[in-house]
Amino acid sequence: MQANAIGGKTAAASAGLTLGALGVVFGDIGTSPLYALRECLNYLPPVERATGVLGALSLVFWAMVLVVIGKYLIFVTRADNRGEGGIFALLALSHGDRTRGKIGTLTLLILFGAALLYGDGIITPAISVLGAVEGLNTFKPDFARHVPLLSALILAGLFAFQSKGTKAIGGIFGPAMLLWFVTIGGLGIWHIVDTPAIFAALNPLLGLGLLIDHPAQAAGLLGSVVLAITGAEALYADMGHFGRRHIARAWYFCAFPALVLNYFGQGARALAHPTDTTHTFFALVPEGAPRLALTLLSIVAAVIASQAMITGTYSLTRQAIQLGYFPRLKINYTNPDLSGQIYLPLVNGLLAFGSIYVVLTFGSSERLAAAYGIAVTGTMVVTTFAFFAVLRQRWQWGLGSALLLCGLFLLVDVPLFASNLHKFADGGWFPIFIAIGILAIMHTWKVGKTEIFRRVYANEITEAELSDIACSGRIIRVRGTGVFMAGNPSGTPLVLLHHVKANKVLHETVILLSIVTEEVPYVTADERLEVREIGHGVWRTIARYGYMESPDVSVLIEQIRAAGVPLKPNEATYYFNREMIITGGDSKMMNWEKRFYALLSRNARPVRDYYRLPPMQIIEVGLPIQL
Repeated sequence: MQANAIGGKTAAASAGLTLGALGVVFGDIGTSPLYALRECLNYLPPVERATGVLGALSLVFWAMVLVVIGKYLIFVTRADNRGEGGIFALLALSHGDRTRGKIGTLTLLILFGAALLYGDGIITPAISVLGAVEGLNTFKPDFARHVPLLSALILAGLFAFQSKGTKAIGGIFGPAMLLWFVTIGGLGIWHIVDTPAIFAALNPLLGLGLLIDHPAQAAGLLGSVVLAITGAEALYADMGHFGRRHIARAWYFCAFPALVLNYFGQGARALAHPTDTTHTFFALVPEGAPRLALTLLSIVAAVIASQAMITGTYSLTRQAIQLGYFPRLKINYTNPDLSGQIYLPLVNGLLAFGSIYVVLTFGSSERLAAAYGIAVTGTMVVTTFAFFAVLRQRWQWGLGSALLLCGLFLLVDVPLFASNLHKFADGGWFPIFIAIGILAIMHTWKVGKTEIFRRVYANEITEAELSDIACSGRIIRVRGTGVFMAGNPSGTPLVLLHHVKANKVLHETVILLSIVTEEVPYVTADERLEVREIGHGVWRTIARYGYMESPDVSVLIEQIRAAGVPLKPNEATYYFNREMIITGGDSKMMNWEKRFYALLSRNARPVRDYYRLPPMQIIEVGLPIQL
């Protein structure tokens, strides 16, 4: 009886994860039917209607099979870092070209792939909401001029809600997207029954023939096909939240069949009504109440897809901060039970501004689709190169086998990426511009922090020398605990030396606290803390965190006390440096990078806030550094 209960709970938990994956992982790709096939039909070469529709459908179907299933589900999702996926998991798994603090070519390429995701995070909410709201145009064509403003208002409300977190509404994401997939799949079946010949599109030769026979139109057509697979990267990025198995189940048993049926249903109707120019998706239902209901459901699905992308961008930013590639930002925790539910006010504001700007500038999903795809396909190409490095360095694959597999991936990735390059002048420059800016921030911050670290610890005091200082007769020991933040787990922080030199005193208990970010998503409790006594009341503590975690020193200090260090948390005083960057030094950084790093450093969130230190127990010491 007990075994049955346990089995029932396990089955229920598994079903919940699968349902949750529908709501979060497949929101983007799940709303692609709103505009993907319509754009493909707009770029058809001058051929017979049946030839064009069947060829476009064939390309859409096989793009989903080869990219989503063949590349991501079967292979890339196996490259997990302790269960976590995403671009930074690949960075951690393929770290072989980072030496002596320098950023190698592969690392730079992976960082550019991560930066491209920010452009995707701006465009995805815009095109999803625009595509859904455009359903109202089918009621009254004059309404088209109001679509951008209404879409902007919906996005403004969505971004304004972010500070509240998704705890209250997160539970409806899965059921709402399940309703969405069942609805669009059912609508597809309804039209396929009338035109079963549409299944001829399963033949890949129809799509290839269309491209080969009409090379002049191939780029435009392939660029539109990409719209059907824009959410493929989410399969990998969200793997840690739901697990590879549950994501695969949600895809194979719900999302994929529903998408195929809907695309084929749109194609069937296009064949049955060759002269009808009505919106291919919303034309699946009759006018009136049914179409209004589908429009409202589309808006809900678009909001969910946007929400998933927004929270994914928050997570991506926190990972970059923890790995030292991004300045410290304010992070609010919206759910005390789940540390993954976070809110970054600055990132949210920039995403909101970017998405609303895009909506008001482009005005329609059709025009925005003409600029969409460069960031997505660029990230796909980067993922292939990073996966090749994982195959060689981590999994020890032979060169021939790794080249063969990744070469097959590139046979799909490169044509898709190349087909989107023509969109650059039509607005594709926007996500590239965003990505270059993000990459400049990540590169400058990493190089600058490495240079400062080298200078600060160039003449470090050994532990033996520190112990001699602590027991010196010229140093007065006072009651309490001094916690000195140390960037180097083996060195002596400058703030301690400045304190001793200026005040000639030390606390009875001195803790050198180093926060280290490991290249794993999470660190287990037994690996978290290392405590060691140096001597004469001086202790070294090293706290390790994963790149998916955020340190909380107020909690950590309790763990240090439990480990045997004699201290009272409410009497502890925290000391750390406050960098004051001065340009004009002999650093190898370029002059613009020095000035840019100084700007980033001045505006980064103070360490005291990022580590959540008690504000009344802090002493900050200025540290001028000339780069």
